[in-house]
Amino acid sequence: MDLASRYKGVVGFVFGNENSGSSEDSYVERLLDRISNGVLAEDRRTAIAELQSVVAESRAAQLAFGAMGFPVLMGVLKEERDDVEMVRGALETLVSALTPIDHVKGPTNEVQPALMNTDLLSRESESISLLLTLLSEEDFYVRYYTLQILTALLTNSPNRLQEAILSIPRGITRLMDMLMDREVIRNEALLLLTYLTREAEEIQKIVVFEGAFEKIFSIIKEEGGSEGGVVVQDCLELLNNLLRSSASNQVLLRETMGFDPLISILKLRGSTYSFTQQKTINLLSALETINLLMMGGSEADPQKDSNKITNKTVLVQKKLLDYLLMLGVESQWAPIAVRCSALRSIGDLIAGNAKNLDALSSKVLGEEPQVELALNSILRIILRTSSMQEFIAADHVFKNFCEKNTDGQAMLASTLIPQPNSMTHAPLEEDVNMSFGSMLLHGLSESDGDLETCCRAASVLTHILKDNTQCKERVLRIELEAPMPSLGAPELLLHRIVRYLAVASSMKNKDGKPGYSYVQPIILKLLVTWLADCPSAVQCFLDSRPHLTYMLELVSNTSSTVCVRGLAAVLLGECVIYNKSSESGKDGFTIADAISQKIGLTAYFLKFDEMQRSFLFSSVKPAQSHKPLTRSTAASMAEIEDGEESDLSDQKNEDHPILTSIFDAQFVNFVKSLEVYIRENIVDVYSRPKSDVAVVPAEMEQKGGESDKDYIKRLKAFVEKQCSEIQKLLGRNATLAEDLARTGGSGNSQPELRVGSGSDRVQAETLRRDLQEASQRIEMVKAEKAKIESEASMYQNLVGKLESDLKSLSDAYNSLEQTNLHLEKEVKGLKSGGTSTSPDIESIKAGAREEAQKESEAELNDLLVCLGQEQSKVEKLSARLSELGEDVCKLLEGIGDDMGLPEDDDEEEED
Repeated sequence: MDLASRYKGVVGFVFGNENSGSSEDSYVERLLDRISNGVLAEDRRTAIAELQSVVAESRAAQLAFGAMGFPVLMGVLKEERDDVEMVRGALETLVSALTPIDHVKGPTNEVQPALMNTDLLSRESESISLLLTLLSEEDFYVRYYTLQILTALLTNSPNRLQEAILSIPRGITRLMDMLMDREVIRNEALLLLTYLTREAEEIQKIVVFEGAFEKIFSIIKEEGGSEGGVVVQDCLELLNNLLRSSASNQVLLRETMGFDPLISILKLRGSTYSFTQQKTINLLSALETINLLMMGGSEADPQKDSNKITNKTVLVQKKLLDYLLMLGVESQWAPIAVRCSALRSIGDLIAGNAKNLDALSSKVLGEEPQVELALNSILRIILRTSSMQEFIAADHVFKNFCEKNTDGQAMLASTLIPQPNSMTHAPLEEDVNMSFGSMLLHGLSESDGDLETCCRAASVLTHILKDNTQCKERVLRIELEAPMPSLGAPELLLHRIVRYLAVASSMKNKDGKPGYSYVQPIILKLLVTWLADCPSAVQCFLDSRPHLTYMLELVSNTSSTVCVRGLAAVLLGECVIYNKSSESGKDGFTIADAISQKIGLTAYFLKFDEMQRSFLFSSVKPAQSHKPLTRSTAASMAEIEDGEESDLSDQKNEDHPILTSIFDAQFVNFVKSLEVYIRENIVDVYSRPKSDVAVVPAEMEQKGGESDKDYIKRLKAFVEKQCSEIQKLLGRNATLAEDLARTGGSGNSQPELRVGSGSDRVQAETLRRDLQEASQRIEMVKAEKAKIESEASMYQNLVGKLESDLKSLSDAYNSLEQTNLHLEKEVKGLKSGGTSTSPDIESIKAGAREEAQKESEAELNDLLVCLGQEQSKVEKLSARLSELGEDVCKLLEGIGDDMGLPEDDDEEEED
């Protein structure tokens, strides 16, 4: 019983040493002893039935069984296959041991016995292999209980079970065979395979190889398609697991089964108006499969892009667009979750596909005589729906329809023709006979204060105008009639939209609080898109003087959101960088000067930085990622009702959550790039002089009696003085603007600062002087550095020269040594070679003797001079000594003899 002791040791380590004398432990131990050591088969069967009953009801019994029972029951399964009743009882007991007991709740931090038993059993790969072999048994309950055990193991220990199943030959094959078994076993096997394939790519490949697609669609058809029960949901979840991250599996499905069985699930049958919760979940699961096919595979898969294009083309060929339009547009009785999912699928289906775009633009819905274009119906949903989610989904369709589709944008813009005043005030329900453009202008010209409809129409108009100058110019000429003829002439559409922007800030919601928090940002997005790279739109915007004043106030309005202030600042920047006007009061310099005077460049640039740091801009994602639809998430998604916006009411900051969908990654990146351009151009415009002078100074008038020569001379001096002052001012302005552009995002900057105030001028002047002093110090340091570098260079040259001289001396010394050696060799050769080869030695000796005699005579003369000097000294000293009474002769006695010896020797040596 080594295995038993191992289990007992593990459990004891986790739970501590339990009292072995407890009733549960003793009872479980006695039952296990009867099972393993009993003689009568009936007694053993009774013991296993009692064990199953107590383990199913008692947590303590589950714990005791985990410590002692697994080896006993696994031995039964391995050695007593012929006794079907014993095998059933053992499997049922294992199921009870792995199933949590919910009606008895212990402390939250207590380890659950069922989870511990699952962990213990999954550790033994041999146990998994043994269980898989039981799937081939003929008994129904044996197979059923085995699948339940494997599902319990997979739920609590998925990775370990996946590895064990992969290591067992034909492990997946046995599970796939269960899909063709009786209904109950098939459903359990389906659930098990769904868990197995969620993350394990290798298992996904084996399952597909074993014919999973054919079996899945066979079960779906047998269960009744979308009208079926939870089994259809499990089949679609398994299908989605196989397709989610694998382009190769998608290709295999397309080329074997095709997409027809999938698309047929979306076809409404029977009672069209009846949508149960399960039917809603089944349709959502099928729409998720469609979305996975339109994604083409995982991001890292090289086949993704080509597979995506092929899938979209085939889906449209199979009439998928018709079924999606039925679910999302025509079936207004369908649940809101289904309609939203179908609309998002339409948007994804047409994205970047010219043929699919044409197919949607030509689709006609309804029956004669009440027929209309599909785009008109989708626009009506945007303008009339009470669900914010449905508006976002329908807006997604127009976004993808207009993206890089200039022809489609032009087609929609061409329908923007104002209707007569009577049609403008017609009820919204009578818009069936309107064209697309008339319906959109109707939404933009609401006169009853319905700004929500206006902002939705503005979002659609934004997509039509994006990156299309021709459409911007065309829509710019549209005029809307006044709400009442007595109010005056027609109003330009652009001016009407700016007026709505101002009205939105004063609107209140039902609770009396400031409402429509998302209206202003959406309208500002339209204006920013419209004015971008369109000087005509900028000119039209500035034609009304209150527009500029209102924008300046909106940027400084602390009650507005960070997003609104930032977008208003971007709009003002566009009025500078895209301004081609030369008219006084409307040119770029005037706008930049107004920003400086009314807001201050520091506070103005700070609006950009605040907006970039806001939640709306910092949390934007390239694309929305949808969570996989599983049993745990499907119910909550299917229960969304038309009036419920629970997910939108959870505001993470002051910006409305709808803006996270409307302000996509493309617009956020566009604003970020535009901000850089605005900073650079405002600095440039602000540092240039104004093009004209409005007032002529009095100094330029000729005084009475002043001669022309004096007048010209005075004018010249005046102009020189003015030019000098202008240059100084320009230099200071340019420096100030650059400093502000760089420090606009500084944390020390305050939004309330104004560059035009007196204290700021003093601070700016002080900073300028400090900068000049610092510049002078830098120049001095640079000059000193240059001087030091020059001296270092001079010393380097001197060192180089000395090194060159030293080298020359070294070379000369080496040359002399070589010459000396050569001469010594010659002398040695002369001494050893005799007279035959020697030169006239006698003549050489005679010459040497003469030179030595000359040198000796010269030295002798020098010595005589020195002796004469010494003799005079001796005489003086002798006289002095005589005066002192000394005997000089005695003192000099013997000195001459000593001095004469060397002379005699020299003479002898000369002889």
